[in-house]
Amino acid sequence: MKNISERQKRLSAIMRSTKGMIHVDDLVKTLGVKNAHARQLLSSWHRQGVLRRVAHGKYVVISPAALKQKQVLENPWVLVPELYSPGYIGGWSAAEHWGLTEQVFRSICVFTSKRTHSGTKEIQGVDFFVRHVSSRFIFGTQTIWHESVKIQISDPHKTILDILHYPDTGGGVQHVLDCFKEYAKLYKNQDDRSKMIEYALRIDSGALFKKLGYFAEMAGFDRVFLAACKKHLTEGHAKLDSAAKKQRLITRWKLLIPESWSTHDYQR
Repeated sequence: MKNISERQKRLSAIMRSTKGMIHVDDLVKTLGVKNAHARQLLSSWHRQGVLRRVAHGKYVVISPAALKQKQVLENPWVLVPELYSPGYIGGWSAAEHWGLTEQVFRSICVFTSKRTHSGTKEIQGVDFFVRHVSSRFIFGTQTIWHESVKIQISDPHKTILDILHYPDTGGGVQHVLDCFKEYAKLYKNQDDRSKMIEYALRIDSGALFKKLGYFAEMAGFDRVFLAACKKHLTEGHAKLDSAAKKQRLITRWKLLIPESWSTHDYQR
């Protein structure tokens, strides 16, 4: 019992001094032990089922209620700054957060410039859909807090541009369109529209401006906005949905759209 009591005291002290994730350095600083001893303690507590390793050198405390569950964190978003910094929560996850969709996605969408492969990964019982991007793409975020953990999430304007640029992070082209409809209703003032153009210029993609211009035109954006998009169109044709077998060209936007699409798709 003495050993359990001592372990509990140490864990309590560490949990008070950390932000949900436990590292070797936390034990060194809080308990005053050396690095090697800290590693031994973490490994021992992991074997005893007190901690769960979520990544190399990173652990979370397992609560009694979560012992038989894969996921032990109340809010798995706290893993994102630990595992994918520099990066942010974006795509469909950000769209849910900002009220741009009512659809619920099981996995968390993350954009990161950290060296990693894009695709779906399971960590600590949580599915992450990871999109690797260059460091210049990491902008347009806001800070949200979960307890004492600082989390970056794309703001509504960057969220829309991200899912236009990478439709797979928005749950597919049809869902991207649905999110754009909602965005157009919620963000109507000139500052919002100017911010979107500013962000699009930073992303610097002719294909993005083709998609943005097409959607904005259907949404009834003003002529100034549409002119800004047209100014930055590049040569060649972009595809709105690369998976569509039959496509037709919207000449003014140099954009190939699914043959079945029309302005009625926006109005549905």
